[in-house]
Amino acid sequence: MARIAGVDLPKKKRLEYALTYIYGIGLTTSRKILDATGISYDKRVHEMTEEEAAAIRNEIQNNYMVEGDVRKKVAMDIKSLMDLGSYRGLRHRRGLPVRGQKTKTNARTRKGKRKTVGAASK
Repeated sequence: MARIAGVDLPKKKRLEYALTYIYGIGLTTSRKILDATGISYDKRVHEMTEEEAAAIRNEIQNNYMVEGDVRKKVAMDIKSLMDLGSYRGLRHRRGLPVRGQKTKTNARTRKGKRKTVGAASK
């Protein structure tokens, strides 16, 4: 099993899709990485040589932000929105949808389990 950027890639998948298991790398980015290293999209992870794995590792390390760095950047961006007191920051702080979705009936993912109000108690 190939280990790149701290992630074990699935052995039987094609490289272009296996690289997307790394946080911060999508399909387009994985194809750019493979183009830059000159490796075929069709090659499977278990068919990859150690030199090819090293080439992919170097390409990612030198030119892309992945895994912990991306997660840290996203967290810092959200924190800065909250510190600024922007509308989006307030929505993050309150745990409500940030991108304009309605909240009367949906938004259970952000709001959590229903809290029943005014339940009849005798």
